[in-house]
Amino acid sequence: MAWTEILTALALVLIIEGMVPFVGPRKYRQIVAQMAMLSDNHLRTVGLVVMIAGVILLFVVRS
Repeated sequence: MAWTEILTALALVLIIEGMVPFVGPRKYRQIVAQMAMLSDNHLRTVGLVVMIAGVILLFVVRS
C-alpha cells in the first residue's frame, strides 16, 4: 500500500470528523457530553461496531 493512500484516507477522516463540530457545534457538545457518561465497556463496544462496519464497507467498495 502506498503512503499516498494512507495519507489520503487520514485526510478524509479528518475532513469528515471536522464537519460535525463545524456544522453543529452545540449538538456536537451535547453528543460528546453524553458519550462522556458512558462506561468504558460501552464505548469499546461502540468503537468495535464502528470498526467492523468500516472494514465491511471497505471490502464492499474495494471489491
